[in-house]
Amino acid sequence: MIKIGNIELPEFPLLLAPMEDVSDPPFRRLCKMHGADLMYSEFISSEGLIRDAIKSRKKLDIFDYERPVGIQIFGGDEEAMAMSARIVETVNPDLVDINFGCPVKKVVCKGAGAGVLKDIDLMVRLTKAVVSSTHLPVTVKTRLGWDSTSINIDEVAERLQETGIKALTIHARTRAQMYKGEADWEHISRIKQNPNIEIPIFGNGDIDSPEKALEYKQKYACDGIMIGRAAIGYPWIFNEIKHFFKTGEHLPAPTIEDRLLAVRQHAEWSAEWKGERLGLVEMRQHYSNYFRGVPHFKDFRKKFLEVFTLEEMDALIKETQAFYTEYLAQQA
Repeated sequence: MIKIGNIELPEFPLLLAPMEDVSDPPFRRLCKMHGADLMYSEFISSEGLIRDAIKSRKKLDIFDYERPVGIQIFGGDEEAMAMSARIVETVNPDLVDINFGCPVKKVVCKGAGAGVLKDIDLMVRLTKAVVSSTHLPVTVKTRLGWDSTSINIDEVAERLQETGIKALTIHARTRAQMYKGEADWEHISRIKQNPNIEIPIFGNGDIDSPEKALEYKQKYACDGIMIGRAAIGYPWIFNEIKHFFKTGEHLPAPTIEDRLLAVRQHAEWSAEWKGERLGLVEMRQHYSNYFRGVPHFKDFRKKFLEVFTLEEMDALIKETQAFYTEYLAQQA
């Protein structure tokens, strides 16, 4: 069993990564249904929380069926990070996570996210500010370093553990790599072999199949895996990995019915959370992902993009289902 403070997780937990404009409550609910053990909010600007920005506050929404769930914050100012941690505490998440890994320019330019990788002393001060401001367990997600010439994850892991964090997730790329190239998990393995490291270490980067999850679990000996992009439009990946770990066999691939049900659930929960029109407009980014690799979906994609009500969604799902029922019968 893995513990983060007083949070008990399975022996080898699967975590859903915090992803901007993706890891909202409707998406997290789907991933929880399909096997995610721990999830995080979209990352939230500490300055935005302090300014009471509507978008930042909305990201604080969490629900009991998600638990355990963490709120992730980012920023480059100690006082702002401390204040935002206290604000986060008021909505009673299970933990607070600090983002020291986001490589996006608009975040890095503010001296936040992966921008902090250039200054370990600042990273330590920011982390201490959060740890001392909340009774909740604090975790960190970071990268290997700024670039290949400044990989500093060994020092970062030890010094952040000293601040009192309860777990560390390492995306096995540098900031310079962004999301390109291959993640180098050898660094994660080295951290796990460090006798001074006592907190759980979770690995992140490139896990997109049950086979790879098992290979990396066995080869790099981390305490769990965080999955990000591979779960977008494919929440089934969590249970597929768990089943493969137990049996060495694959679960059946999601059927058209499974995919349409996931879209309907995601759309309904999005409409409930954001309002029907906005919720369905913001669903547009997900349709292609749910039907990736499905033949002839291009013919339906435009129709899904024109849906503005759940009634229209239901009618289109019935039409889509009817088409694929006939199509698959013809292929049999």
